[in-house]
This record gives sequence, C-alpha cells and structure tokens, in this order.
Amino acid sequence: MNKNKYDTYKFGLVTASAFVIANMIGTGVFTSLGFQLLATTNFVSILLLWLFGGVIALCGALVYGELGAAMPRSGGEYHYLREIYHPVLGFMAGWASLIVDFAAPVALASMALSNYMAGVFPVLDPMWVAIVVLALVTLVHAYDVKMGGAVQRCFTFFKIVVILGFIICGFILPTQKQDLSASFSTFSLDDIFSTGFAVSLVWVYYAYSGWNASAYMANEIRDPQRTIPRSLFISTLIVTVLYILLNTVFMLSTPVDAMAGQVEVGLIAAQHIFGTTLGNFMGMMVALLLVSSISSMVFLGPRVSQVMGEDTYILRALSRKNSKGIPTVAIWVQFFISLLLIITNSFEMVTKYTGITLSFFAMLTVAGVFVHRRRFPDAPRPYKTWGYPVVPCIFIILILWSIVYLVREDYVSTFVRKTQPVMWMSLMSLLTLLTGALLYIWNQKIVNRRKKQYDN
Repeated sequence: MNKNKYDTYKFGLVTASAFVIANMIGTGVFTSLGFQLLATTNFVSILLLWLFGGVIALCGALVYGELGAAMPRSGGEYHYLREIYHPVLGFMAGWASLIVDFAAPVALASMALSNYMAGVFPVLDPMWVAIVVLALVTLVHAYDVKMGGAVQRCFTFFKIVVILGFIICGFILPTQKQDLSASFSTFSLDDIFSTGFAVSLVWVYYAYSGWNASAYMANEIRDPQRTIPRSLFISTLIVTVLYILLNTVFMLSTPVDAMAGQVEVGLIAAQHIFGTTLGNFMGMMVALLLVSSISSMVFLGPRVSQVMGEDTYILRALSRKNSKGIPTVAIWVQFFISLLLIITNSFEMVTKYTGITLSFFAMLTVAGVFVHRRRFPDAPRPYKTWGYPVVPCIFIILILWSIVYLVREDYVSTFVRKTQPVMWMSLMSLLTLLTGALLYIWNQKIVNRRKKQYDN
C-alpha cells in the first residue's frame, strides 16, 4: 500500500514551475557576468546578451512545450531525439545528460556556492564545502520524492524573494552609482557580431539552461500535456525579467574592474550595495539560493538516467528504484560524477564544455519539431508551438551562431594565441559524443547476441 502511494504521487504546475525556475536561476546569473566583462564592458551589450539569452530560452521552451505534450515521457532530449530521429542519437543525448547536462551543472553550482561561502568565511575549504552540500542534498532526494518536492518549493520561493529584495535594494541603496549613460553612445551593432559577444552568449545560455527542466520529469507530473508547456513558458518569462533586472543592478552598483574575471559576482555586488558586513550576509543568502539549483538538478538528472536504464541493457542498473519509487542507483551515479568534477576544480573549463554540449543537443531537439510534424502528422498535439516556424528557426540560428564562434575561439586559443596546448573544450565535447555512440553500438551487439542465444 505504501509503495503505491509514492509511485502515484505527481507534481502540479506550481512544483513543476519551481523545478524549472530553480534549475534556471543558479550558478550562471551569479557568476557568468564576470567572464562576460572580459569580452565587453558595454552596458548595452551586456543587456542585449541577457535579452538574447531570454529569447533563446523562450523560443526553446515554446518548442519543447509541443514536444513534451506530444511525447509525455520523462527523459527530455534522450526521449525526444530517440523518437524523432534514431535511438543512437537519443542515447548520445542521454549519455551527455548523464555526464554534462546535470552532473556538471551540479558540480558548478556546488563550486560556486563554496566560493561564495569561502569569500565570507575564508577559513572554510571550498572543495569540502561543495562536497558536503552535494552529499546532503543528494541524501534528501534519495530518501523521499514528496519531501524533495516540498524542499524544492520552499527553496525556490525563498530564492525569488531574496532576488527581488536584492534588485530593489540595488536600485535604491547605492550612494555612488556607476555612470552607464556613456554605453549608449559608444554601443555599435558591430559589437553584436563580434567573437566576444558570441562567446559571451554561451555563458548567458548556460545561465538560462534549465528552461526545459519539466520536460525531464514528465512521468512525475499531473496532466503533463497541459502542465509541461505552461510551466516552461511561465518560468522562462519570469526568469528572463529577473535576469535583466539583476544584471542591471550588478552593473549599476559595482565597478566593472571589481567584477571582471571573478566568479562570485553576486558577493562583490552585495558588498558594494550593502557594505562589507551586510554584503557578506547577502553573499551567504546567494550561496543558499544555489542550494535550490543543486536540489533541482539532483532530482531531475537521475530521471533521464532512469529512462535510459529502462531502454538500455548495459545501463539497466540505472532503472532500479527503491520501495518509494526513487531511482537511487541513478542518483548516486550522478553524485559520484559531480564529485569527480568538483575535485578537478576547473570552473571555467567545465562551464564552457557544458555550454557547447547542452547547446548542440538542444538545437537538434528544437529542429526535431519540423521532423516530428512531418513523420507523425497524425500524432495528438494538445499544444502547438506559438509562432511556428519562425520561433524554432530563431532558436536554431542563435544557438548555431554561438557554437560556431565558441569552437572558433577554442581554435584561436590553441593555434593562434597558443594559450592552451590543445582544443580542450571541443575535444571534450567530441569525446562525449563518440563514447555515447560506441556505448550504444556495444549495447546493440550484446542485445543481438542474447537474442540469437535465446532463439537457438
């Protein structure tokens, strides 16, 4: 009786939206501005970056809403690409999700949280702070689905309240605000087509990553055909507005030199807005906000791995659930991958690697709406993409543009500037794709061999 109770528990629109918002508002918005300022310090360019990021995420959310309503099963890109194109492409996306889409962002959020805490309490060891927080959050989600959902709602509500408070205080409190008016006269459209802008867009897209979160947990949602599209659209719109306002506050309250190249941008801005003591307190609040992001990704990632385990013989252990319906094996596998990434302690490299891989599979999925409509014209579509076909085309063009420039930047850094020995980011992304394809081929050979043995 107890097992059925947990197996049938489903999340509604509020909790689904909470997972999306928590998944989006995390490491990126509190860390990426520092790296963007290395490419451009123009306020207008920065705002356009965040606006473009919001447009990309909103276009993607509208398309994923249609795909999620037409194919309401957990798994996200893994499930969509598998059904639309070919199982091998779905498997590669799922493999990337296992390593990159969730484990890497979980590691990054844990590392960002530890950097914030170490900025307030220098005596703390950042690596151990990150590991302890990751372990505690994982234990919560490995224990109970319902409790995990309640924790997610509370932390997400807390996150929005703190961010709104931060924005309001950022506009009112600073006595010495930065003069941003010169940016309007010095801004040129050429800035948008520069390498720095395109590479910075990858940082921004990483900050928006998570707009597709509820698509990964369709099996856990009540009435997914209606709830998924609504949760994606509402959450993405809210986050876009908050991101633009928050980055305006960062630029208005804090000198560019203080933020450029720094990870803990939120803490630095808080110290300029509130003073050192209150600023440190707000820095701790920002660190606590990241718990919500970690929690969301710790919950969502294993749902993709679980579905992969259900479909793939060599990964079947990932599909195992405990008596409460929780995919515990998948949860702890993701934990150990995140743990390894935390130990490497390479924030910038992991972020870029995550950004390019996430972008590639999201682009293929959005392009898949054209293929799905053509291959399955009679499939039920409770929701259709608003603005089709323009909306998916905008997403594809902007993502492809940023990927091309990112690979180009990797090439220039290796062979022109010679600041790195090899094209690490491109090679890591390519290696992820190849290992996924090889694992799929290996799995198919094992399955075919077992079928022959069974037939004989």
